[in-house]
Amino acid sequence: MKAVQLMEHGTPGKFELRDLPDPKPAPDEVVVQVQACGLNHLDLWLEAGELPIPVPLPRTPGGEIAGKIIELGWAVSDWKVGDEVAIQSNLFCGQCEFCKRGDESLCLRGELLGVNRDGGFAEKVVVPSRVLVRLPAGVGFEASAALTLAGSTAMHMLTNRTQVTPGDWVLVMGAASGVGSAAIQIAKGLGAQVITTASSEAKRALALLRLGADHVVDSNNAAWPADVRKLTGKRGVDLVVEHIGGDVLPKVFECLARGGTVVTCGATAGREVTLNLWPFFVKQQKLVGSYGRNRADIQATLEWVAAGKLKPVIDSVYPLEKTAEAFAQLRSRKFLGKVLVEIPA
Repeated sequence: MKAVQLMEHGTPGKFELRDLPDPKPAPDEVVVQVQACGLNHLDLWLEAGELPIPVPLPRTPGGEIAGKIIELGWAVSDWKVGDEVAIQSNLFCGQCEFCKRGDESLCLRGELLGVNRDGGFAEKVVVPSRVLVRLPAGVGFEASAALTLAGSTAMHMLTNRTQVTPGDWVLVMGAASGVGSAAIQIAKGLGAQVITTASSEAKRALALLRLGADHVVDSNNAAWPADVRKLTGKRGVDLVVEHIGGDVLPKVFECLARGGTVVTCGATAGREVTLNLWPFFVKQQKLVGSYGRNRADIQATLEWVAAGKLKPVIDSVYPLEKTAEAFAQLRSRKFLGKVLVEIPA
């Protein structure tokens, strides 16, 4: 099979389109013919060698996979060849205390597809059958690849780690990002009033016209937290969906109402922050971490897609041999929505 592998770390890294042996499934595994695979900022960290774990090279990146089952391990009985599936990228053991209660995102032996083991920028990938989720009727491979990771991350943040009550004010950071574009739609579907941030006119139009945000503020304006408070009558928002980190995370607390919550799932702008604790505890606010997703989050995400309540925002689609160009597009920060690699049969 053909696969794009990272050979050397860098910005850009060195990628090669290579001919590799076809993967063979262990007894509890399946081989999936990849149809589409999305890019995530995690892929950029892998490319640059900036992950906090060692990753032996070469490695096939890609965790946002949709495809068809083409081979089964002998112990797999609940799937058949030809089934169309999404793959849960946070691979879980299925045996630890957290997995047994359905909290696979907390798995004690979790791995990341495309980081700890070869991922989806390839014609085929082998994974444990327990991480498969069936695609509902009418949900295509591109839509699944665009939403299975980013969309389910947003679903986990808004329905598992926190709860949205109809009428709540919700601030979603980064309207044009994968998590942001999904979180706007999910929060609106749950009855929230949504404010979001965007750094260009095109991204602001996306937020208002396609995603359904109620308000959008210019994140290039240093006073954007004041703009958010003004929109809420100086009250502040009930919930912030944050996935940027760095100096952005402390700023979102300037937007937060008393008793409000910040839920964060990322640190693309920096992993270390300084937080003023006095207003944090005086206003009885909450900071909630969110990592990955559970199987239930992916199922809910795909059900929302099938029902037309959640739509993918796809910036561009590249063929497998142009995966390096897809990485360059993600690095450019000029994208609107998801960048995908497509591997048609």
